Amino acid sequence: MRPPFPSEPERSIGARDLTLWRTPAGRWLQRGFDALARRLRNAELAALLLIVLAGGLAVGATWLAGEIYEAVLTDTGVAQVDQPVLDWMVGVRTPELTAATAAFSATGGTLWMVPITAVVVGAICLRWRRWTPLVLMAIAVAGSLPMTVVGKRLVGRTRPPLELSIPPPETSPSFPSGHSLNSLVITGIVVYLLLAHLARRLARVATVTIGVLYAGAMGMSRVYLGHHWLTDVLAAWCLGIAWLTVVITCHRLWLTQHRDHELGRPRSALV
Repeated sequence: MRPPFPSEPERSIGARDLTLWRTPAGRWLQRGFDALARRLRNAELAALLLIVLAGGLAVGATWLAGEIYEAVLTDTGVAQVDQPVLDWMVGVRTPELTAATAAFSATGGTLWMVPITAVVVGAICLRWRRWTPLVLMAIAVAGSLPMTVVGKRLVGRTRPPLELSIPPPETSPSFPSGHSLNSLVITGIVVYLLLAHLARRLARVATVTIGVLYAGAMGMSRVYLGHHWLTDVLAAWCLGIAWLTVVITCHRLWLTQHRDHELGRPRSALV
């Protein structure tokens, strides 16, 4: 009897085989992962170990990014970049646009993002009969949340003035933008999962476009509302993209190792 959630994963996005590493750096990374998996005798454990190590580096990078931003802002002053952008945002505010932006921004907060993500991931798991969406999302969020918390606690950057902020006011430190970072990571994982199941190129392009627009609009909504400086959002995007790259790369490495095991020969014999 076929199990409800088979272990066989998706290995391609369109015509692109995710288990093929076309660059020297990619092949070097794959060989290193293959050696680690053989030493541990478990590809899942090897991927988890890489994720944990990368997560530690990501948290450290968050702190370092905050220190760099503070150093830059100390030398040039926040008014050089952030204040003019915030002033322009305040100037274009209208009651209707503000209400719409606030409602949209709320979808990136904990109150709405958690249930929305749970419903989407649960639906994908049931529809595709696979655990992959749940595992990847859990790993991605387990990295992005500590990056947000560590960045805020260690950097402690002050948010924009309350008189320029749309109520309700935010009380946590400003750097990095948690809405921007976590919405980008969660949206990125959903887009990555969908791409593996979309056969038409137009559908894949539309999916990526919608994902980019959502993450971009979420970040800019935080500046519009006066809850974050522009540089908080830019830093969050950089950190989110870096973490997405780590998670997706580790997933591809696991896919490659899984296929090698089925073929019964090392991947180096295939490239």
